[in-house]
Amino acid sequence: MAAKNISIADAKSANINLIEDAEVGGQAVHDVVVAMHANRRTGSANSKTRGEVSATGKKPFRQKGTGRARQGGNASPIHRGGGVVFGPRPRDYSKKVPRSVRRLAFSKALTERINDGAVFGASAFSVSDGKTQSFVKEVSNLVGDARKVIIVGKDFDEMTKRAGRNVKPVLLMSAHEVNTEHLLYHDKIVILDEAMEVLAQRTVR
Repeated sequence: MAAKNISIADAKSANINLIEDAEVGGQAVHDVVVAMHANRRTGSANSKTRGEVSATGKKPFRQKGTGRARQGGNASPIHRGGGVVFGPRPRDYSKKVPRSVRRLAFSKALTERINDGAVFGASAFSVSDGKTQSFVKEVSNLVGDARKVIIVGKDFDEMTKRAGRNVKPVLLMSAHEVNTEHLLYHDKIVILDEAMEVLAQRTVR
């Protein structure tokens, strides 16, 4: 059974709060996506300064009489194997975004995808035999030939999860966990009836 396109009217009837003003929410989407990317960075890049490298403190040659510039050791950045000047140090890249901004961004992204015709509704989705082939067939029946698909439900049984775990372009996601980036990344979004109430709660501002 093919999934049905969800319109703005359908979303409103499900009490999903949408952002129809084109001037509202764009910056919130940008801020949330940037923060999500930043929060995935480990910030573990590290270089050693001249005080941390393994080197002797002995002068490489005497202070005077050689005609060369004075040197106090081989840990200097001008030496091979010496310390690094202004190199990367461990740091925290994480950004905090207020809950109200996250909700606004989620509503804006959902509104834009509905306007694009990329959001579909279905009554249920399950694969009882747990086979990948059956999973692919069911997804094809829902949305046809789509490269990147996300199916949003309240929860999925173990057999359905097993059937879909090797199908990388298709993502099964709980309505509590789906985020703005998921909505923007996938070509088609399938929302099951059971997930509508949760999404309505998540878009309340």
